[in-house]
Amino acid sequence: MNQRIYLPFVESDRPFKLGLKPLKLEEWIEIDDQFVPYLQRKMELLETNYSEVFAGLAGSEVAQREVCDRLVSHLLQQFPNEYERSGNQITVRITGQSWRISEFEHPLDLAGRLVQEDLCVMQKHGEQYLLTAASLCFPLRWRLREKLGRPLIEIHRPVPDYPERLASPVDQFFDRLKPEYPVFRLNWSIVDTPELFLGYQSESHNTQEDLWIRVERQTVRRFEHSILFGIRTYRYPIDLIKQHPDWAKGLAASLAALSPEMQLYKNIQPIRARLLEWLEVKDDRF
Repeated sequence: MNQRIYLPFVESDRPFKLGLKPLKLEEWIEIDDQFVPYLQRKMELLETNYSEVFAGLAGSEVAQREVCDRLVSHLLQQFPNEYERSGNQITVRITGQSWRISEFEHPLDLAGRLVQEDLCVMQKHGEQYLLTAASLCFPLRWRLREKLGRPLIEIHRPVPDYPERLASPVDQFFDRLKPEYPVFRLNWSIVDTPELFLGYQSESHNTQEDLWIRVERQTVRRFEHSILFGIRTYRYPIDLIKQHPDWAKGLAASLAALSPEMQLYKNIQPIRARLLEWLEVKDDRF
């Protein structure tokens, strides 16, 4: 159950490409040695900042219920040592937390409490997919309330080139997605804190040694009433990268290839030059 290491920049020097890969259904949800602290952090955020980390539009209840039911079934099948169900009650054995399933007005709220992943429900209205519900405890510089009810193109408008180059292909991909063929992709950033909840833009950066590689394993599954976007966040101290020359070279190549617009979007521009120097990778491109 050790935390897996996902470093997309090691596999390719083309940064932030879409990079969709097939996802085995049995690998939809991941559990590791960070399970308890992740769930504890979720509970803290739900108790103190509920409106920032959960929201659901009226009319999304059926889709939420479907996601919750499918998730509970999956967890009981794939992780019988971690979860137990008795009638209407679901229990996370390792934490001792139990909930009555039927008591949740918003079933996605319960679903989000059970796993380390964040869960975002997208539903098609007309020709566009809208974000209609989300359990989003670990966002990276975006606020759920500002995105709720918005179509994909508006949600991703800050992403460089998304409206012009990616909006149409992504919508077409969603239309073609089959329930039996889920996919996943990896996205990475560099942040100056291991904190999981980063709902607000941060401009501060400390020394290189204080930085963290933050990787999102993003899964996409179609259900009858929605498309579910899962986000599992991983954090690795940047010192880990320097211990492996190939990893350092991959990160340096990706940093060097970033456009100015992407540097700003990823909040990397203030530290890019210093970080490349710190990585000590010799290459004329840098």
